Amino acid sequence: MFKKILIANRGEIACRVIKTARKMGIATVAVYSDADRNALHVRMADEAVHIGPPPANQSYIVIDKIMEAVRQTGAEAVHPGYGFLSENRKFAEALEAEDVVFIGPPSGAIEAMGDKITSKKLAQEAGVSTVPGYMGLIADAEEAARISDQIGYPVMIKASAGGGGKGMRIAWNADEAREGFESSKNEAANSFGDDRIFIEKFVTQPRHIEIQVLADKHGNAVYLHERECSIQRRNQKVIEEAPSPFLDPETRRAMGEQAVALAKAVNYTSAGTVEFIVDGNRNFYFLEMNTRLQVEHPVTELITGVDLVEQMIRVAAGEPLPFAQSDLKINGWAMESRLYAEDPYRNFLPSIGRLTRYRPPAEVAAGPMVAEGKWLALGTPTGAAAVRNDTGVFEGGEISMFYDPMIAKLCTWAPSRGEAIEAMRLALDEFEVEGIGHNLPFLAAVMDHPKFVSGDITTAFIAEEYPEGFHGAPCGEDELRRVAAAAAAMHRVAEIRRARISGRLSNHERHVGEDWVVFVANREFPARIEADRDGATVQIDSERLRVEGEWLPGQSLARMEVGGRPLVLKVDKIPAGFRLRSRGADLRVHVRRPRAAELARLMPEKLPPDTSKFLLCPMPGLVVKVNVAAGDEVQEGQALATVEAMKMENILRAERRGTVKAVNAAPGESLKVDDIIMEFE
Repeated sequence: MFKKILIANRGEIACRVIKTARKMGIATVAVYSDADRNALHVRMADEAVHIGPPPANQSYIVIDKIMEAVRQTGAEAVHPGYGFLSENRKFAEALEAEDVVFIGPPSGAIEAMGDKITSKKLAQEAGVSTVPGYMGLIADAEEAARISDQIGYPVMIKASAGGGGKGMRIAWNADEAREGFESSKNEAANSFGDDRIFIEKFVTQPRHIEIQVLADKHGNAVYLHERECSIQRRNQKVIEEAPSPFLDPETRRAMGEQAVALAKAVNYTSAGTVEFIVDGNRNFYFLEMNTRLQVEHPVTELITGVDLVEQMIRVAAGEPLPFAQSDLKINGWAMESRLYAEDPYRNFLPSIGRLTRYRPPAEVAAGPMVAEGKWLALGTPTGAAAVRNDTGVFEGGEISMFYDPMIAKLCTWAPSRGEAIEAMRLALDEFEVEGIGHNLPFLAAVMDHPKFVSGDITTAFIAEEYPEGFHGAPCGEDELRRVAAAAAAMHRVAEIRRARISGRLSNHERHVGEDWVVFVANREFPARIEADRDGATVQIDSERLRVEGEWLPGQSLARMEVGGRPLVLKVDKIPAGFRLRSRGADLRVHVRRPRAAELARLMPEKLPPDTSKFLLCPMPGLVVKVNVAAGDEVQEGQALATVEAMKMENILRAERRGTVKAVNAAPGESLKVDDIIMEFE
């Protein structure tokens, strides 16, 4: 077994590999850019080597710099994680030339299957059903439009070396095909150093289901069942689960056997994933093969009890797989929610800055990994549900504009799908992140969405269910009453403290009033509080709700039980009340005495400033292109400018017809949120 490995990556996946290496008694080496000097993976590793400036194309994907770090530290093997150099044949060959083991597939398999154009051709030759498309090289945007016209819209424009949603666009007409080709090409060059693009038919109403495979150097190969990855935004996975709620045993077996056959055809070793598009009749089509560990690998680990990173290391060291296909059963259900530094209230645009608060829920181990004795390091077994959080950040750390916006992967496991969803709901409610925009509210809203709960999902779920973007989860009448009751009880606790500090109450006199009015979500709830030693009973209209909990003023999280059911609230103090967040809802709750409530109804509402005549930068980023000039007339939907942030190009479009009065930003400029890019007459 290896004594020392280098991890050619950063963030949560580098931390993830370090955890398993530490468990195996293997020393680790981290690499880092200027931006990651104080990163968590650097702190966790036994050694760390600086490799250059923040941009990945000057540090993490420069093969010579990684090789120098290998030589400097004497690492015997390299784990590439995912992204960056994980599917780069030249990198694997460079390691091989210096007798350093690549913890991944052989370079020939990377070349054959890592390239999406080549892999599709090989799949077609092997008789695998594939999506219609054009696999040749595409010269320019005009040729992309012509090819798209021939295939028939909609089409998917994809980077050959792509992954993680980078370099992917859906086009519904020729203009979008031209525009998507240019953006995909630029993103692919910046993210992977390879700007080749291919185009295929976009299958409408599809489900994205992938098969995890694992193969050793002794001719053994298995599949570890499937993952459902249909909840996607901009072709980037957001929520994954294992197994899929859609597959039956026959389809699962057929997909798994086909995935293994494809892996064997290219002499594949290590962990890999074969991705399929599955239609409503369970017909499946080969999409691509990712010759690396997937971001969503934890859900497979949680239902099988197999540590995939450990098996990758053991396979690379020449060990045979310790199990056969018949040993790999599905045990329970697992969910993964990707926590991104993206603001759902601003159309999911990237957000950067300091994590002023980062408090994930406590990790708890349960399920197959515990049964195998392999995952006890993540927590203490307490009941039937598990919580796991793979992350690469810490409170006080910076979220950089240079890398992928993913902060963490929150996972839950339970015996059934419904229980796994409920465990995820509670874990998301307890996850505290402040200082940046993030998608926790959106993730929580999806967990409560009827279509998701039923398993009736496709890759169009987000576009169909949130066509106007995300503006917070709806809060039903019953839930509003529970929040109002909790707020009234919390306000009473705060009033008691305030009265004691001011000297208005003695130790024996704690009466601060029983009658209040709770204002929440444009509703008013008269509330009468009957307090006792263990909590309070709050009467909302004619309903009496028992409120119990140990919240104290100043605490940012309130774990309560209201009406006999748990309610977890993120709490911020505001004048005469609280900002309360739960299950994707963001509520400003005011608790007032009846007379104060009468006066509050007479107060005018403050209106936000009018910014309709400005194009404001929606996220911190770099201006890549400005499409118009002062005096130009623009039409609704017309592209005005392109801003790049976190390796993604964002095209800003006109909301309506107008005339450009002035352009205040030029290509190459770095902008902050709400900087003015241009003004309109």
